[in-house]
Amino acid sequence: MTGMLEADLESTRLTRRDRRAVAPLAYRRRNAELTLIIMAAAITAVAYTLASLGSNAEIPPGIFGFVAFLLGLMLIAHFVVRRFATGADATLLPLAALLHGIGFVMITRLDDELASLQSLWSLLGVSVFCAVLIIIQRATDLARYRWLLFFAGASGLLLPLVPGLGANINGARIWVSLGPINFQPGEFAKIALAIFFAAFFAENRELIAAKTWKIGPFRLPEPRFVLPVLVAWGFAIVVMVGQRDLGSSLLFFTLFVVMVWVATERLGWLLLGVVLFAGAAYLSWSQFAHVQTRVDIWIDPWSDSLGRGYQIVQSLFGLADGGITGTGLGRGNPNQVPEAQNDFIFAAIGEEMGMIGGTAILMSYLLIVGAGFRTALRTDRTFEKLLAVGLTTIIGVQAFIIIGGVIKLVPLTGITLPFVSYGGSSLVSNYILLALLIRVSDSAARRLGEVPDEPTPGERWAAWQLRRQIRHDGKQGTGRQGGS
Repeated sequence: MTGMLEADLESTRLTRRDRRAVAPLAYRRRNAELTLIIMAAAITAVAYTLASLGSNAEIPPGIFGFVAFLLGLMLIAHFVVRRFATGADATLLPLAALLHGIGFVMITRLDDELASLQSLWSLLGVSVFCAVLIIIQRATDLARYRWLLFFAGASGLLLPLVPGLGANINGARIWVSLGPINFQPGEFAKIALAIFFAAFFAENRELIAAKTWKIGPFRLPEPRFVLPVLVAWGFAIVVMVGQRDLGSSLLFFTLFVVMVWVATERLGWLLLGVVLFAGAAYLSWSQFAHVQTRVDIWIDPWSDSLGRGYQIVQSLFGLADGGITGTGLGRGNPNQVPEAQNDFIFAAIGEEMGMIGGTAILMSYLLIVGAGFRTALRTDRTFEKLLAVGLTTIIGVQAFIIIGGVIKLVPLTGITLPFVSYGGSSLVSNYILLALLIRVSDSAARRLGEVPDEPTPGERWAAWQLRRQIRHDGKQGTGRQGGS
């Protein structure tokens, strides 16, 4: 038996040449990914040079260091993906690198000091990205910790409301201050809750879809399966009212509704979610002044263009000034918009890069969303399918909410543009999200036979322990036979 176990384990240990021979498609993906990353770095370098030429009429002296730093980070991320997620989608990391690079250029254009801080957050974000891919070898392992992640996510959402910890910045109580460190726990809570929802719905999807509880003429799921809907609705209301954060509230509840809709494949859940959120939004608008202010600014910002509507009015002027091709990098006035590096960085991009640049950003997000949903379609495990849908929904809805607010399509909210806006919490959490999505994509490729499904280090360790135990038991059995 020991010999058979060792032979099976040895058969899974493929050399690099063997892997390339049995997984040519996966290695072509990695080579394509490397090419796309180099292209993203080149685009970023050109944009950085043009921004400096436009504002200072000289090539920045640190251009080579800047390109080396950015390209080095992305190459490290690429080699970790190549080694630990060989079969993953080839477009996810390059698209994130492009968005990150363009955002970094715009932040540098707006504030050199913030750019220095963003470089540190970039280093931390890519480091965490690599750590997640190395540590989490099987996406399904996350389902074991669903209740721990639920309580962690729920606590993260409510933490800013704790007196002495929560901080009100720019009218929203979404920050936690620990000495000199400020961070947004909600950025990490959304990922934890996405994992919990995926695990919960994967386990209970058939029971939730079944309508076994009869109330008069209506047939509904059992109360214990309806309760999570009401809890999610309650959390969304607490975030909206207590933290004055419309964006996170809408993002969180949309995440939940989309996942329960996909899990049950019943349109009724989607309609119920829309009705619940619409009712809560109307009640909040009628009862709370800050919600009314956001809606009034959305409807007519020019009624108070030098006061409450100043920010959105200036962003609209900037977008109009950019036109089709933009004023040119370094030749606009994006600093006229308050907090341009955070909520309104898309307005700065639209002013200096025009509708063409803004469309490129939108297309990048659409491609990420497409890759995420393609990953969900390729996997045959319910948990991984729902997790891919949830993570993709976070990226897509967050980008829609903030870009829609900047162009006055929806009421303005205070969330960041993924990978582009300044902010450490947002950047690190988005790289964690990206790593998990890549891990699910790689798992799907392994089950489709595109990559050999080799044992993880943890599985190798368990096999080694089992071999050791079998040898120990065998020696004891031999000793007993010899003694008899």
